Amino acid sequence: MSLEEIQSRIRQAEIDASRAPGSVKLIAVSKMQQNDRVQSVLDAGHRLFGENRVQEAADKWPAWREQYQGVNVHLLGPLQSNKARQAMTMFEAFHSLDRPKLATALARLAQELGSCPDLFIQVNTGEEPQKAGVTPQETDAFVQQCRSLDLPIIGLMCIPPVDEEPSLHFALLAKIAARNGLEQLSMGMSSDFETAIAQGATYVRVGSAIFGDRT
Repeated sequence: MSLEEIQSRIRQAEIDASRAPGSVKLIAVSKMQQNDRVQSVLDAGHRLFGENRVQEAADKWPAWREQYQGVNVHLLGPLQSNKARQAMTMFEAFHSLDRPKLATALARLAQELGSCPDLFIQVNTGEEPQKAGVTPQETDAFVQQCRSLDLPIIGLMCIPPVDEEPSLHFALLAKIAARNGLEQLSMGMSSDFETAIAQGATYVRVGSAIFGDRT
């Protein structure tokens, strides 16, 4: 599959869901991908990428930012508090704000640095013990706590359990976001992004379907 093919499927999914054209943004998940593959997607004009680790992003994106205008890199993976300072200056958004301790650390750094990336709260919709994220029941209170810290919360993110129907999890995330006045939904990956778009996704995270299998 190619970048062009994914973009075309996103446009079709927007039409099928009666969504405005361009209302869904594609995050090309470049974690653990060979540099030449990422470069070919940059050369094709795509500018929004996702990384899972702060260190990996630090090793490759500064040079590409100099070479390509308008690059946006979002942190999709879990963020350790001790990496927060470095991450604050490297990413345009974090999709994995998942605990009060991290919220407090980001608020302190935002005050000190005078800016903060856009933030998505990660919701563990399947309440899986091995996964990060606040539970659906905790989300409303956590949104309020983050707002009281003046953090720029713009939306919610989820990763549904692999063995469950994803549309149920996407619908739940959309419902929680709506009641909290949050407009952005980061949900849907290579296997289910069209389902996510039907449920209101505004960001879909697609890696292997664009770049091929990770090495």
